[in-house]
Amino acid sequence: HLAKQTSLRGALRDPGVCAGLTGLVEEQVRVCRRQVEAMEAVKRGAELAVEECQYQFHSRRWNCSTLQGLQVFGKVAIQGTRESAFIHAISSAGVAFAVTRACSRGELEKCGCDHKIRGVSPEGFQWSGCSDNLSYGIAFSQAFVDNPERSRGISSSRALMNLHNNEAGRKALLAHMKVECKCHGVSGSCEVRTCWRVMPPFRKVGNVLKEKFEGATEVHPQRVGSRKLLVPKSSRFKPYTAHDLVYLLASPDFCDRDPQRGVFGTSGRQCNRTSPAMDGCELLCCGRGFHTTQAEVVEHCSCKFRWCCSVKCKQCRHRVEVHSCR
Repeated sequence: HLAKQTSLRGALRDPGVCAGLTGLVEEQVRVCRRQVEAMEAVKRGAELAVEECQYQFHSRRWNCSTLQGLQVFGKVAIQGTRESAFIHAISSAGVAFAVTRACSRGELEKCGCDHKIRGVSPEGFQWSGCSDNLSYGIAFSQAFVDNPERSRGISSSRALMNLHNNEAGRKALLAHMKVECKCHGVSGSCEVRTCWRVMPPFRKVGNVLKEKFEGATEVHPQRVGSRKLLVPKSSRFKPYTAHDLVYLLASPDFCDRDPQRGVFGTSGRQCNRTSPAMDGCELLCCGRGFHTTQAEVVEHCSCKFRWCCSVKCKQCRHRVEVHSCR
C-alpha cells in the first residue's frame, strides 16, 4: 500500500499522517506514530520490493504487475500461493534493507552505524568505518511488516505461512552480508586493513528469493500438541528450513483474464518466438498462439569520436518483428 501512495512524498514526517495511511492495521499505525521519521524509508523499501518483484517475474505469466489503486499485488488469486510467499519475503526484506540504509546515511535519530562491531577480527583486520546496522532494520521490519499477521492470531495457517516467509526474506538479506575493506600503508601496501560490514545489493536478495520461489515447499497445517505447525504436504518433500519459502495452495495458471480475482491474463503480452522457456510464445501464450507485427526501431549507429571531445552518431532505422500473445 505504501509503495503506491505517491502523494505522501515529504509528508511522512508528521505523526498525524499515520492514521490516514491506507491498509495499515492498528499496531502499524502505532509504530508509525512512534517512528514516523522511518516511514519514508519504509515507503522506499516497499517501492524497492515492487520493482524487484517485477524485474524477477517480467517474463512469467504472473509478472507481478501492480494494480490500479492501492491493491499493489493483486487479490484472492495469489493468496496462500508461492507467488504470495515471494511477495511477503521480498517486501519484508525491502523494508529491512531501506531502514538499515537510512540508519547508515544518518537519516534516522534512533539508529546509526553498527558500533557493536569493534576491535580486531580473527583474520587480523581492524573493524572500522560504518557497518550497516542490519539488526536494527530487521527488528523494525519484524515490528512493522509482521504486525497484520500477528493480529490475525497464530491459529491462522495463512498467518503462519506469511510470518515464515517474512522471516525468510530477512534471512536472505542477513545471510549475504559482506565485508568491505580499505588498505592503509606505504604506497598502497596492505600493512593495515580496516573493514566494515555492508548489505548485499538488493538485486542479490531478489535473485536468492527467486531461487527459493522455484524450490518452495507446499505445506499444510498439523497440530503438534497444543501448537499448530506447517509441515510438508508430502513425505517426499524435503524438510524446509528458516531460509526457504513455503506455500499452502497451488497457483492458478494465470493464463486468462479474471479481474474479480486480480488475474490479468497473458493476452497482449510480448513473447519470444524462439525461446523454449516461460517467456517463449508457446508457454507465455498458454497455447493460444500469437500475432506478429512489424515495428520500426531507431538506434544510434556509425558512431565516431571527434577530437576533442565528442561522439557523433547517425540514426539508423530498421524493422523488427514483435510477437504478442492472442
